[in-house]
Amino acid sequence: MRTLTWTAGLLLVLCARWGEAAIASKAEDVQPLLVGSPVPSVEVTTVEGAAVDLRAAINGKPTLLVFYRGGWCPYCSLQLSELRKLEPDLVRQGVQVIAISPDRPAALRETLDGSRLNYTLLSDSAARAIQAFGIAFKVPDAEIEQYLGFGVDLEKASGSKHHALPVPGVFLVDKAGLIQFSYVNPDYRTRVPQRLLRAAVDAMLAGETGRPLPVE
Repeated sequence: MRTLTWTAGLLLVLCARWGEAAIASKAEDVQPLLVGSPVPSVEVTTVEGAAVDLRAAINGKPTLLVFYRGGWCPYCSLQLSELRKLEPDLVRQGVQVIAISPDRPAALRETLDGSRLNYTLLSDSAARAIQAFGIAFKVPDAEIEQYLGFGVDLEKASGSKHHALPVPGVFLVDKAGLIQFSYVNPDYRTRVPQRLLRAAVDAMLAGETGRPLPVE
């Protein structure tokens, strides 16, 4: 009995440590999911406040997943605006756009109303998705204070005290739910060039990604 108790306790400790490890201590230490990996089954929230599994939201469609820090970030706002211009071309190609941030649903609504976006925004206020994709990092306390000085309250934005943000990134997912392209840069000011994104979409739709070399 003592052995069983000890084993159960050890498992709990290991699980707790694994959960902590899912949030990197700094942006440079994140470990994004590799190309070829399946999209994790993880719960996110719609603008209306309904819980949904991310796989269900993708629903077997080629998808451009965009992870951004929040509507308060000017670099993110510019990226979302650029995506708004690109989205009609992607839709014509059969690719949907889903953007995810730690912002709570009410904050997402403000972003939608202010930016006139037509694509889907999802809330990851519990930081489950950014951990599952390996792009979550903890914002240092000193930086949180700096944000507050600029009028940015991360706890208010997410409705949570996890103080986690995603390293901005994009993941291109095929119909089978497999990641075929990713771009994750710890410098939050740098985002994927649209030319590169278009080329990745074209390659995926042409069946040129995820294919072994024809070695005889």
